[in-house]
This record gives sequence, C-alpha cells and structure tokens, in this order.
Amino acid sequence: MKIYVWRHNREFHSYSMINEPCVHQDLYRDAVAVVLAHDEKEALDLLSRRGGWRADDLQRLPPKVYDADEAAVLFTDIRG
Repeated sequence: MKIYVWRHNREFHSYSMINEPCVHQDLYRDAVAVVLAHDEKEALDLLSRRGGWRADDLQRLPPKVYDADEAAVLFTDIRG
C-alpha cells in the first residue's frame, strides 16, 4: 500500500491561470487530500466517491507518493 498526497493552492488565482486544475467542486483556497491505496487509480476512485473531488483535474497534478511501510513526514503546514 502507498500513501498519495495531493495539494492544490489557489490563493493567488488569476486569469493567467485559467487552465489550472480545479480539484474540488467547492470554492477553495487550499485543498489537501491524503489517501491510502494500492495504486493511484484506486486513490482517485476513492476520492471520487468521497464527494466533491474531481478526479480528472487531480490526474493533472502529480501526487507525492509514500510507501506505507516506511517512516516519513507526510504533511506539515505553516501559515503566516
């Protein structure tokens, strides 16, 4: 199993970014998804069933992938 982490930040969204993916149907500034799955396809399927997550746009963003059997820092967040 692997851990898939997607993060998309739209804080500085502008017209020059019109083709940028929109990973969730709700209006957001910062979206984070962390999924435990056998492969990326399964992770995307699980997110799609969760509601609101847009798998087509998530596929445009490469996730960070971690092995579930190794020690790792998965996510840290510092906001000013």
